[in-house]
Amino acid sequence: MLPKHWGTLVALGLLWIIGRLPLSASRRLGAGLGALMYRVNGKRRRIAHVNVDLCFPDMSPQARAELVRRHFRASGQAYLDLGFLAWASERRFLGAVHLVGLPHLDEALSRGRRVILLAPHFVGMNVGGIAVAGHVPTFSMYNPQRNPIVDWLLHKTRSRYASPLIARKRGLRPVLRGLGEGMSFYFLPDEDLGPKHSVFAPFFGVPAATLPTLGRLAAAADAVVIPCYTRLVPGGYEVRLEPALADFPVGDAVPDAARMNAEIERAVRGMPEQYLWTFKLFKTRPPGVPSPYA
Repeated sequence: MLPKHWGTLVALGLLWIIGRLPLSASRRLGAGLGALMYRVNGKRRRIAHVNVDLCFPDMSPQARAELVRRHFRASGQAYLDLGFLAWASERRFLGAVHLVGLPHLDEALSRGRRVILLAPHFVGMNVGGIAVAGHVPTFSMYNPQRNPIVDWLLHKTRSRYASPLIARKRGLRPVLRGLGEGMSFYFLPDEDLGPKHSVFAPFFGVPAATLPTLGRLAAAADAVVIPCYTRLVPGGYEVRLEPALADFPVGDAVPDAARMNAEIERAVRGMPEQYLWTFKLFKTRPPGVPSPYA
């Protein structure tokens, strides 16, 4: 009898093999995987088209369609890069990941400041936390996966430098504790978790249910917020740390959420094909406004 997760085990073996290939070769395979995903996953393709149409209304229809296709190619490459992230040697990993802007982080820590890294959901998001954790103690949150093999793989990739992972369901107390102990928090807050946990703030001019957690957490921990953006580049990744956000938070949930969205929007415009457009970014709507995904 085949094991329950035999398909995932086969995929894991393929990732192990692909992870030993040069990145130039695995990236070509990943682009092909992404093109296949675009063709066969109609649900995610439609969500991506809806999001891109809402966020880039000034683009021509042809340009928006090409952006979605490029996004799927980048996503396929990031999926296959999991083999590299999980099993690459330390030397190979460091040779493929370029960390830019580390002085912004070092300067904040040298002043005794607690640090939250604002890390939006780009396709390379797993790499950013790993790269920073190689320099300073860093932790992050995650949602446990139903498939135990997938859960193990994500833990393996994200814990290269023994970075603690906190289950989201545990709430913010462990986060405040980690910040208080001097660790940097790699935070991915750009999710629609429903009206109970959100405020509405513009994202590309569209009202989006936005978690106000970043501002509240920065205030509670007396922490600075440093944007951390990860980009797939030929031959590896670039992880860019930017200067800490000035005058943030202001102590009001809506302006703080709007500021966060504006920072993420600015980063997305620089590499639009690498943002996770297959999320339902606008699932929660203001009262009386229909879902764009219906």
